[in-house]
Amino acid sequence: MSHPISPDTLQALAKVDTCSVTNAIECFGVRLRNEGFTDSTIRCRLPSLPPMVGYAMTLRVRSSSPSWKNRDYLDRADWWTQLEAQPLPHVLVIEDVDRQPGTGAFIGEVHAAILQALGSVGAITNGAVRDLPSVERLGFRLFSGSIAVSHAYMHIVEIGVPVTVGHLRIAPGDLLHGDQHGIVQIPAQIADKIPATIAYVQERDREIVKYCKTPGFSLAGLKKLTLGSACPPGITAED
Repeated sequence: MSHPISPDTLQALAKVDTCSVTNAIECFGVRLRNEGFTDSTIRCRLPSLPPMVGYAMTLRVRSSSPSWKNRDYLDRADWWTQLEAQPLPHVLVIEDVDRQPGTGAFIGEVHAAILQALGSVGAITNGAVRDLPSVERLGFRLFSGSIAVSHAYMHIVEIGVPVTVGHLRIAPGDLLHGDQHGIVQIPAQIADKIPATIAYVQERDREIVKYCKTPGFSLAGLKKLTLGSACPPGITAED
């Protein structure tokens, strides 16, 4: 991670929704508007929990058949050491590389508790999760492609490599934000500018919504309010 993110920025990002984060990122023009977020195959399983923000720690797993080393995911704890060494907070991102992801669940109540103790705030996978009520009581966020009843033959294949989840390529250390709408990847070079940009865009949006509720609403007035960019003037990704 080449651009360290301030604790104040992380705290501010944890209080805003993912749609607002995405709107703010678009103001900087650092990537195409159809990139940088998961698709609809990744669902927020615990939408009542607040937004999450953290740095990605990545795994690749399989569960449809036994490991050739005859080991399961609890037999391999070396990645816990790597996770503990990552900057806080972190988000575990798991790519299920089976032909049909989701036969078994990597994350349930026990592993959510372990991850939370190690500083994780949530997990994202194209595979399955389970134990939803118990994990919700922990306050641990879950995003997944499906839900399963069993671990099946869950085992880790690779640790700390780039993964793809919901058509989003995620590298270790990427800054991620998620809520009931999905997951968005925040470019580190603009992260510290996102909270102020959100505040500017939201204030403009509030003015438009307020005007739409007034008795004197007109198309002419609406066009006047929406004329020009929704982004702060002179905004740039440069430091």
